[in-house]
Amino acid sequence: MWDRLQIRPGFQSDSTLPRAAVLVPLFEDENGDIRVVLTKRPDTMPTHAGHISFPGGRPDPDDDGVVATALREAEEEVGIDPSTVEVLGYLPEIHTFEYQLLVVPVVGRLSGIPQLRPSEREVARVHVPRLVDLADHESWRSEPWGERLVWFYELDGDILWGATAHMMRNLLGMAP
Repeated sequence: MWDRLQIRPGFQSDSTLPRAAVLVPLFEDENGDIRVVLTKRPDTMPTHAGHISFPGGRPDPDDDGVVATALREAEEEVGIDPSTVEVLGYLPEIHTFEYQLLVVPVVGRLSGIPQLRPSEREVARVHVPRLVDLADHESWRSEPWGERLVWFYELDGDILWGATAHMMRNLLGMAP
């Protein structure tokens, strides 16, 4: 499945919009299945409350680029040690529409099965679905929202949708 992922080796952008970054953390489980780490944001968060997302956020002044932001945020949110992440590349940046901000997805392979430690303040729940399940076209549904098509995937009682669903579909080569 690793060879089917749609990862770009480099990151380039002409946009002048500010950037946030997320880590798309992938790992192989004990059965050899590739899994991805997703979080559900608490309903108390000031932005994207209750949404399923990749660990990530806005850059700190000390961050040296999008990779540093993605790795720092993943460590803060779910305890992923940056030294265990091999950066494989990037997915196309996503405009969140809700904010004048671009999100850069940084795809990383974890060196083993992670011992996740979710931040109580930033994470209500952690999901680690198999990519093979997420790649099942029949499990997705879509709705037109204005001129955009929005995708939805039921994930153990939660709904993956919006920008994160778009990034996931890009990763899996399922983007419209």
